[in-house]
Amino acid sequence: MELIQMLTSQLGISDEQASGGAGLIFKMAKEKLGTDDFNQISDAIPETENLISSAPKAGGFGSALGGLASSLSGGAGQLGNLAALAGGFKKLNLDPGLISKFIPIVMSFVQSKGGDSIKGILEKVIK
Repeated sequence: MELIQMLTSQLGISDEQASGGAGLIFKMAKEKLGTDDFNQISDAIPETENLISSAPKAGGFGSALGGLASSLSGGAGQLGNLAALAGGFKKLNLDPGLISKFIPIVMSFVQSKGGDSIKGILEKVIK
């Protein structure tokens, strides 16, 4: 898959790490967005469900911290999203610092497949 090739070549990670990390991002989108919004993403990127299935299962400190942060008021929801991603990245043996490099690659790919409108939907979850 094109996205996995982009991630592995630009970040020097394995196919499993690339698909798992991308899956975490799309899984978070599926959980946070309404069905209509998420369906627009999955229509533009048919591999979305396969990527989600390759994401590590939630649990552990990262998801607990994510739940705590998202339950706080204000802009803490985004902090919770990033904390949940960090927990998943650790399960993939990826440095959570890679999230800041991972997301722009995924966003660029989403924009190339679905245009600005689909990228905008995903940005609601990530930014």
